[in-house]
Amino acid sequence: MTTKLNPYLGFRDNAREAMNFYQSVFGGELTLSTFGEFHASEDPAEADKIMHGLLATDNGLTLMGSDTPNTMDHTPGNTFTVSLSGEDDAELRGYWDQLSGSGSVTVPLEVAPWGDSFGMCTDKFGVAWMVNITGAQPMSAQPEQA
Repeated sequence: MTTKLNPYLGFRDNAREAMNFYQSVFGGELTLSTFGEFHASEDPAEADKIMHGLLATDNGLTLMGSDTPNTMDHTPGNTFTVSLSGEDDAELRGYWDQLSGSGSVTVPLEVAPWGDSFGMCTDKFGVAWMVNITGAQPMSAQPEQA
């Protein structure tokens, strides 16, 4: 699997409706996961909200989206993130280091409840990024270089 770059849209309480709409427009397979499924929120009101939505079409389009947790700012018009995802640990960690190095880290790059390494940052230009490394091991679990 190669590294993918695609838009990630943020919604406030209507990600399910929006992602179903985009599926009706573009077709493809839609996968939706809730905050409750991953125990990703302590707020019971968020249990059925979408933590991650993925629309993948037969012609190669990929669109992701989620509900923004109540504890995070949601400003319509500023509701997108660029997502980098794939299996190449070294490549993706290199991108992470460069993007987050002169910016700010929102969520540290570490193993997430779904088993991948995941992090969120904002680069020095104010662009929000997500990095997801499929099945990657945490930095502390990797062997040290001699």
